[in-house]
Amino acid sequence: MFAVIQLTLIVLGARLAWRLSNRFLSKDHWGAVPGPAPESWLTGSLLKLVSQDAAQYHEKLAREFGRVVKFTGLFKENILYVYDPKALYHIFVKTRNALLQQLNKNAGEKELDVASWMTRTMLEFTGQSGFGYSFDSLTEDSEEHPFVTSLKGFMCAISDTPVVVARLLLSPYAHLVSPKTQRAIIDFLPWKQMHRIRDMVDVMHNTSLDIFEATKRSANEGDGLGRKDIMSVLFKANNAASDQDKIPESELVAQVSTITFAAMDTTSNAMSRIVFLLSQHPDIQEKVRAELCDAFQDEEELDYEVLSSLPYLDAVVKETLRVHPPLPFINREAVRDAVLPLQKPITSRKGEIVDSIFVPKGSKIMLSLSNCNTDTEIWGPDAGEWKPERWLSPLRSSVQEAHVPGVYSNLMTFSGGGRACIGFKVSKLEMKVLLSVLLPTFKFAPSDKRIIWEWNAVVQPTTEDAKVAANGAREPELPLKVALVQA
Repeated sequence: MFAVIQLTLIVLGARLAWRLSNRFLSKDHWGAVPGPAPESWLTGSLLKLVSQDAAQYHEKLAREFGRVVKFTGLFKENILYVYDPKALYHIFVKTRNALLQQLNKNAGEKELDVASWMTRTMLEFTGQSGFGYSFDSLTEDSEEHPFVTSLKGFMCAISDTPVVVARLLLSPYAHLVSPKTQRAIIDFLPWKQMHRIRDMVDVMHNTSLDIFEATKRSANEGDGLGRKDIMSVLFKANNAASDQDKIPESELVAQVSTITFAAMDTTSNAMSRIVFLLSQHPDIQEKVRAELCDAFQDEEELDYEVLSSLPYLDAVVKETLRVHPPLPFINREAVRDAVLPLQKPITSRKGEIVDSIFVPKGSKIMLSLSNCNTDTEIWGPDAGEWKPERWLSPLRSSVQEAHVPGVYSNLMTFSGGGRACIGFKVSKLEMKVLLSVLLPTFKFAPSDKRIIWEWNAVVQPTTEDAKVAANGAREPELPLKVALVQA
């Protein structure tokens, strides 16, 4: 096995050397596109864009260079940074067919960590609706499920700078190496952070196996025929499919972690942001509470139709997702040569007006969802401000005219095109349901601690004195003062 690992590393090293030399010698197709000077020859400006405090740098890029920017990544790799709506439309919608083919009760006031409760609640939502499985009893003294511990630490762990660099360098070649050999290489390397990630993945995979086996037993024994959770429905549909259309069981198992991670982490952090903003704006918090209490006068529970009909609740959710998307940017790679049209032409370094950009196959593009959502030319001069009232009257004409390709309310929060978030309606409903449960009962106010929102791939709250993880990163937490609403 040691010889196999050595040979694999030699082959990967040769491929990497070839790719890097080609990068230094090839033509710069985006030489005319304005952008910042690289911070270093090794990492360019990449680390400033993906660091935990990257928010201000992203805002600076948009302010100084506009909707299309060229920046330098690892070893002088040119990367295009885009939030021009027409370009986004082209990437998300016009090319989706090509992408699909390629993919073929406490008295008084108490300070609580709201982020922890949001995570636990959203995980339980996902477990019950997705798999008919309970991760958490949601009692104060219940122990945290190992799956939750791993899931919470995973995003922070993979955002560690050396890990980010390794992922960017090696991910293009991962398909060349079997999973068994990849595992052997990770076990062999004396890299503690990578071993922590390995152990987290093991916990999530083993839990996924347990959930899948429980679903299979329930279906085979006949007592799960009426279950409507996603995994039971998927399992039954897969059993009824022809051999040609069946999904391998390994793929079904993989869906457990995929669904859980996608459904929980982004939604729980979006909920944390909503509750945080409501604590900062007690007048808006009171308006949402009054609207919900009025709705509850004739109802014991608020169903989908009632929740969807509450305008102020909807405005708070939309505005939070607009100004503070949990996922601020996403990356794409061109699968073929293409020309990217621009809604707003840019001025090149030579002073020429450019309304389209050639994108060679293999080029990396960073798509800024947050800057598109807060573009002043689309949303007006107050685009960066959190104002739920903007959704209570017709939006500016510029919003419709921009033709933003997002799947939700002219926003890029849930992406767009063939790879948009398929669960955005569920996510929105979960947030409204949870707010309808919390706000009539509890009031939220800021604590004395300063809240920092770190970009760990997903934006997460923490504090200056938060517990520090093994990799030196602060653990997520959102301390807020919580009190009962007085009748």
